[in-house]
Amino acid sequence: MKDIRNRMNAREAARKIVEQHFPSCTGAVLAGSVLRGEATNTSDLDIVIFDKKLPASYRTSFNSFGWPVEAFVHNSESYKFFFESDRKRARPSLPDMVANGVIIKNEDGIMDKIKVEANQILTNGPDKWTKEEIDLKRYFLTDVLDDFIGSEYRPEELFILNKLMDLVCEFILRTKNQWVGDSKGMYRALQRHDDTLTEELIRSVDTFYQYNEKKSMIEFVDRILEPYGGRFFEGFLLGKMESAQSKEM
Repeated sequence: MKDIRNRMNAREAARKIVEQHFPSCTGAVLAGSVLRGEATNTSDLDIVIFDKKLPASYRTSFNSFGWPVEAFVHNSESYKFFFESDRKRARPSLPDMVANGVIIKNEDGIMDKIKVEANQILTNGPDKWTKEEIDLKRYFLTDVLDDFIGSEYRPEELFILNKLMDLVCEFILRTKNQWVGDSKGMYRALQRHDDTLTEELIRSVDTFYQYNEKKSMIEFVDRILEPYGGRFFEGFLLGKMESAQSKEM
């Protein structure tokens, strides 16, 4: 794998890639870790392409000018569907790339307009969880926490803990009406929201990995759940039909 220090400058490479691979596009932005100063030898170039003549959106990966490239290609309408989909699932992948990306091509000011749309989505934030959604997530979080507490088989415990981390991070962020992320994006979202809480979670997880001690992780999850009623099992109801309820009366 080529050392990142020996690669062409990321922005210059992105310009050449757009010229060579997407010559008919009207707009393009470079996004990702290379702009945040966090690039590693495995980092790629994330480039969002806008081509009004394109019949449908697509995603493609390839190598060019010494870089692995991931291109997210849209026409003048398809990106709106992904903007809205990302907003609904509270994971603003495409809006974030566009809003925080560097413009590579901008015919007729198309990127200025789309950047305004992306920034507005990020500023407005995700939809607030309802009481019903919070209770549903409490139930699922309780279920995985109980599995973690009860398991005595190390391989299973590792997988359960990974799921528990993901659920508790989502719960923390969404109950505070914050965006969430995937994989390293979830860590970054939590760190932006509360750096101290993030460090505490990491210490709890490390404690289990190193010493097989569950207490700190269990206490952490319980403390997160406590303001919303704590663990939730007794009384949970999902999908029961009114007709079935009436028969029991």
